[in-house]
Amino acid sequence: DVLATDIVLTIRQRLFAEAEAKELAVRDFACTFLGLISSANGTLIMQIGDGGVVVDLGHGLQLPLTPMVGEYTNMTHFITDEDAVSRLETFTSTERAHKVAAFTDGIQRLALNMLDNSPHVPFFTPFFNGLASATQEQLDLLPELLKQFLSSPAVNERTDDDKTLALALWLP
Repeated sequence: DVLATDIVLTIRQRLFAEAEAKELAVRDFACTFLGLISSANGTLIMQIGDGGVVVDLGHGLQLPLTPMVGEYTNMTHFITDEDAVSRLETFTSTERAHKVAAFTDGIQRLALNMLDNSPHVPFFTPFFNGLASATQEQLDLLPELLKQFLSSPAVNERTDDDKTLALALWLP
């Protein structure tokens, strides 16, 4: 996908420029990449590395791209790797995304059924239901509540890795 490749090349260019400006090694900026663009015309999901994007395109939650793994345990691929563009995986659909959850690998064991890499729906349901029914005042509190959840003992018992969760809903 040309758009996805252009996005990755632009991100790489900025990361390399930032590393040079700060006189740091590019590996200091190594990170995985998850991206999603969705409109009435369709949806594009992009991924380099582990983590994942769960999406509902109107037919229930799905994980269109399987999280990447490296050659060894706890290794993955990064957008700063020389072969990043060739590692880029994309998924396109003509459907608009109704629900989106993008997450880093620290949440994979909670968010996915590891047997078949399918979304663990009970993990996502409270988040999406809460977003859909929240008032503006409640929405303002959600970032702090999400931070508390992700740093809770119940979550930390299951992972010692980075934990990021980004959620989005399309409301007509």
